[in-house]
Amino acid sequence: MIKLCNLSLKMSNQQLAFLLARITLGINLFIHGLVRIPKLNAFAEGVTQGFQETMLPLFLVKPLAYAIPVVELLLGLAILLGIWTRKSLVASAIFIIILISGSAFQENWSGVSTQMLYALFIFFLIKNEEFNVWYLTKISKKNIHGFTTKK
Repeated sequence: MIKLCNLSLKMSNQQLAFLLARITLGINLFIHGLVRIPKLNAFAEGVTQGFQETMLPLFLVKPLAYAIPVVELLLGLAILLGIWTRKSLVASAIFIIILISGSAFQENWSGVSTQMLYALFIFFLIKNEEFNVWYLTKISKKNIHGFTTKK
């Protein structure tokens, strides 16, 4: 049996499901950022205009609007490649929480609903991170008398 990164090419169903879900989310976020970066100014202006009638101050919205595609690109790449998967997923959850908050201020409930699906997907991955395979970096842990520590 061939081993790579602590991985045998024969995976359990849980490992295969986690890998495919991680790749799916990574590609989704990465491409969201990738296609928006070439038109970053137009994207940021569109987002900012969408918040003109909300109680959020535009001086807070505009920098975040410019950051969204970059964050999507970086988080997507990290998740796709399995770079610090748990940390990348937690950062993605925080990112989605911020996006949900913005959509709620806009009263864009269909947008909130879609973002809640992303949140559930991310939470599923965090919950099942023990099945992570084909990763570039992972913090190794061991259990000692019920406590989890870094090796």
